[in-house]
Amino acid sequence: MTAATPNSTDSLMQKCPFSHGAQPAAAAPNGCPVSAQAAAFDPFGDGYQQDPPEYVRWSREQEPVFYSPQLGYWVVTRYDDIKAVFRDNLTFSPAIALEKITPTGPEANAVLASYGYAMNRTLVNEDEPAHMPRRRALMEPFTPEQLKHHEPLVRKLAREYVDRFIDDGKADLVDQMLWEVPLTVALHFLGVPEEDMDLLRQYSIAHTVNTWGRPKAEEQVAVAHAVGNFWQLAGRILDKMRADPSAPGWMQYGIRKQKELPEVVTDSYLHSMMMAGIVAAHETTANASANAIKLLLQHPDVWREICEDPALIPNAVEECLRHNGSVAAWRRVATRDTEVGGIPIAAGSKLLIVTSSANHDEAHFADADLFDIRRENAADQLTFGYGSHQCMGKNLARMEMQIFLEELTRRLPHMRLSQQAFTYLPNTSFRGPEHLWVEWDPAQNPERTQPELLAQQTPVRIGEPSGQAISRPVIVQSVTTAADGIVRLRLASPDGKPMPRWSPGSHIDVDCGDTGLSRQYSLCGDPAETGVLEIAVLREAESRGGSAWIHDHVKPGDRLKIRGPRNHFRMDEGCRKAIFIAGGIGITPVSAMARRALALGIDYEIHYSGRTRAGMAMIDELRALHGERLHLHIKEEGGRNDLDALLARTDRSAQIYACGPARMVEALEQACTGWPDDALRVEHFATTLGTLDPSKEQPFEVELKDSGLTVTVPADQTLLTTLRCAGIDIQSDCEEGLCGSCEVRVLAGSVDHRDVVLTRGEREANTKMMTCCSRALPGTRLVLEL
Repeated sequence: MTAATPNSTDSLMQKCPFSHGAQPAAAAPNGCPVSAQAAAFDPFGDGYQQDPPEYVRWSREQEPVFYSPQLGYWVVTRYDDIKAVFRDNLTFSPAIALEKITPTGPEANAVLASYGYAMNRTLVNEDEPAHMPRRRALMEPFTPEQLKHHEPLVRKLAREYVDRFIDDGKADLVDQMLWEVPLTVALHFLGVPEEDMDLLRQYSIAHTVNTWGRPKAEEQVAVAHAVGNFWQLAGRILDKMRADPSAPGWMQYGIRKQKELPEVVTDSYLHSMMMAGIVAAHETTANASANAIKLLLQHPDVWREICEDPALIPNAVEECLRHNGSVAAWRRVATRDTEVGGIPIAAGSKLLIVTSSANHDEAHFADADLFDIRRENAADQLTFGYGSHQCMGKNLARMEMQIFLEELTRRLPHMRLSQQAFTYLPNTSFRGPEHLWVEWDPAQNPERTQPELLAQQTPVRIGEPSGQAISRPVIVQSVTTAADGIVRLRLASPDGKPMPRWSPGSHIDVDCGDTGLSRQYSLCGDPAETGVLEIAVLREAESRGGSAWIHDHVKPGDRLKIRGPRNHFRMDEGCRKAIFIAGGIGITPVSAMARRALALGIDYEIHYSGRTRAGMAMIDELRALHGERLHLHIKEEGGRNDLDALLARTDRSAQIYACGPARMVEALEQACTGWPDDALRVEHFATTLGTLDPSKEQPFEVELKDSGLTVTVPADQTLLTTLRCAGIDIQSDCEEGLCGSCEVRVLAGSVDHRDVVLTRGEREANTKMMTCCSRALPGTRLVLEL
């Protein structure tokens, strides 16, 4: 759709990419027709309050950018559009983020003025160039290293509050724990004395209603008095802090920074941040914790899983933030004429970006409505925002949520939701149940018979969760001999539910019992068979213990833990011709790819090499499926795969997929010299390219374009570690350059690629890199899209 002219409504209706019905309800400021659903959009109604993503599902599916006449805002609901808005904070200013969404009347405004209320810009709603200097100046207390100091207090408080009600058999977790503990932690973090907590809670709620709610005319004056008192209290607390700026706390840190940078950290700024900080540092965490516990208890099987395996808690927190986070939406204002999702937006237009809807976007999160605590990209959630205005306190919130869940799952695993109706404070942006009643049988409290439980604790992960912790239990359905020295395992879910979807080239990680080892094995079954995952395992002569353990110990009925599936060896399903080359056990991923090529009608052939026929797995199965497309090269029978001859007779538009011994892969890479850059795709399971030797490395500088930060990567540290220390969320798994999960986009600079994931063409394009192992070339400064 193109921008509208004053008399172009009819033309615009024809060009508009969305269907609005025969009789649109109204017209947007750009002339775009407003559909009946857009006209009815009411973020203060019960539908939005109870379930924002479901309330705007129609928008995600049909009309992802629409104008709301009731609100006077453009509403954005899809993941990519919202992330693009966050990324461009110059075009989409946060200036209205704390603006009253419902204008108040003259009487309420006079009340606020009587208190000297003068809320200024804060980190939440400040534009450049003022924002980033202040953010950088005040960031250090939010780094993972500094946040560790708060863990003991959070644990102590969580224990004490559970102690108060554990023998009661019933509790309102919001009133009795989840509001007060985050508020106490927030005050401790800020350096605020723990006084008038109930009053601060009342003021905080008033601030939320005043900013993001729709108070009735008769309520506005009372709200204004509460907000005015909050403002004055924040000023008094700040004055006390100035008397002892050496005390611990973020606000005292800001006071000390003011002496260093008086033009950056000003008096008015500190006063505004004091008030905003008390709200931001606790209310969203309190709501997020209540939402998470409610969601987990609504899925008893999942609650039981995290009770049995606390290592799942960090990713469960992330999935709770995605599925039912405490921040439903943010606001932005366009500073120039622009487009969002192809829709023209005029300068001055206000936007409500519904992050909770983005978190349910099927285009980014497969089976988005499914609550899956093992979801590998759960940390992509936008509940904390993105880019230069991303929530600075996100890792403190994650820490608190992890500890709350750890304490409750250990001490009250038999807890369940009470029958109740959930209510929410009506507003556009922040949501959590006003009450959360739970119940249990105190006689079943495990600590009554196992007092040692009270001494247990799970290490908190500060930052995004590690893929290594996201395991799932499986039952070994069968173990069969696939060839000499090779066993084939069929793995199924213990509860009979479908296994995770996977694509050819995927692998899983298998935990090898009490050996402490974890090994990767490619999936070799049929992706269409949803009930099982299949792997084939060769007993390696040089085994470090993993394959030997599987051969010697695993039997039908055993329970194993796996991670994945993951895929960094994907097949291009749009290719016209595929050559599959396998050596030995490398047939496992290749067999699944060939099966998929057959299903898609792709022209293909398989070349499978081995020392002996008896040692080659799946020959009969492959022959039955692929017939003459299968070519065997068996050494003891005089067979050899002549790679040069094979490639000489193959059209260079073909794609080549190979997995096998290092010597075979190296010979194939040599033979492919002169072929198109991305013709050869190879599966690797080991590499030493990313091994860090500080004596041979150089530090380098990295600009994070979206976050407005510049960091220096020391010689003895990976880029991944440096980014985490700066509070930047980066997914990672293998941390060896094997899996591709830590990939980031490169905007400028030359990369020293040390992974085995990217193809030759992708390396030469220099548009992405793996942060766990790759570095900048000497003398190069990198610019990343982070």
